[in-house]
Amino acid sequence: MTEPRRNLALDLVRVTEAAAMAAARHQGRGDKEAVDRAAVDAMRNILPTVEMDGIVVIGEGEKDAAPMLGNGERVGSGDPPQMDVAVDPVDGTRLTAEGGPGALAVMALATRGSMLAPGRLVYMDKIAVGEPARGQIDLDAPIPHNLRQVARALDKDVADLTAIILDRPRNQPHIDAVRAAGARIRLIRDGDISAAIATAVPDSGIDILLGIGGSPEAVTAACALQCIGGEMQTRLWARDDSEREYAAAAGLDLHGVIGMRGLVDSEDVFFAATGVTSGELLDGVRYTADGAETHTVVMRSYTGTVRFIRATHRFDRLGKITDAYDPPR
Repeated sequence: MTEPRRNLALDLVRVTEAAAMAAARHQGRGDKEAVDRAAVDAMRNILPTVEMDGIVVIGEGEKDAAPMLGNGERVGSGDPPQMDVAVDPVDGTRLTAEGGPGALAVMALATRGSMLAPGRLVYMDKIAVGEPARGQIDLDAPIPHNLRQVARALDKDVADLTAIILDRPRNQPHIDAVRAAGARIRLIRDGDISAAIATAVPDSGIDILLGIGGSPEAVTAACALQCIGGEMQTRLWARDDSEREYAAAAGLDLHGVIGMRGLVDSEDVFFAATGVTSGELLDGVRYTADGAETHTVVMRSYTGTVRFIRATHRFDRLGKITDAYDPPR
């Protein structure tokens, strides 16, 4: 296996920027598939220029009936290093289609064989926190206990904590437990990659993520948390008997806790995300007279480097190189 010698996250920036600019054209137009298709097409256009031999381990194929970069697909130039790839062309397709906040174009890489592949088990119970509360949480413990632990780590009262939770019926027990403990809640409709990362970003206003959300999103968010020092614990969550049977056949444990190393077991993880619509983490795409402006976060776990990049894009020049940046006609 060839180890990466450079910061591949800086190569991914061009991929997530192109996807964000393509997807943002469809903001508020009510067509989720158009959002996804535009982002996927833009990613496919740029990915062959990234020098890596990548295999998509975390894609959209198992959960979304939409244009996708599917699990098992090979991406990149085909040259070393060999990498696992997690990709979500738009984390928050519905948010983008409805004009909501916080959608991201996301990619993450880790050394080959290091990412968990949950297959058809597309949901997980999750808890995530930032670096100050790392080592203080326990998915097996009651929610009030975890809230007290996080409050102590952050030198706050429980009443001053904010938990972020996907607003789904399956998460009502989590919501009830947080309310009973006296903490505050931020309910979100989509976008739990951004939500998990927000727990580890100072001044985001988010202290802990709780609830059942996507397995692909969990692995992708774990890549970011590995870079910035946060922690996530998860447990695979089966929706029905067929998924329980699948887990048994595939040797996947539905009861054990999967920690950070179980999600991504690599010392060199790369992550890039570009805002599609503005949220707590990143500003969305803003179109100008001759192009667009983007806001991206880039991370590498090996060095602990986190960069926020604001870029200005000239479509008249980029359009000569690739149609990923072509303005609509």
